[in-house]
Amino acid sequence: MNNFSNKAPVSTSIDIDSLVDINSVEIDLSLSVPQKQQSFLKQIKNPYLFRCDDTTVRLSFGNSDLSLADMLKEYFLSRQGLSLSS
Repeated sequence: MNNFSNKAPVSTSIDIDSLVDINSVEIDLSLSVPQKQQSFLKQIKNPYLFRCDDTTVRLSFGNSDLSLADMLKEYFLSRQGLSLSS
């Protein structure tokens, strides 16, 4: 249904000025959830590659059963020498 891919080739020569700044996206809160989603996608153009001020943001997802919250917990625990399984 969409033309977006989170498997976009990694490039070091992305023209940041060609990316939509997420700060410019405006969502009408009176819209239904599907309409808000559609509005966001229409404005951001590519939800996997955009910018926030002067920072390029590239999203990708790996194959894992862990939630983002679990991954972050595991990361921060590992920085302290601990583990979720301990």
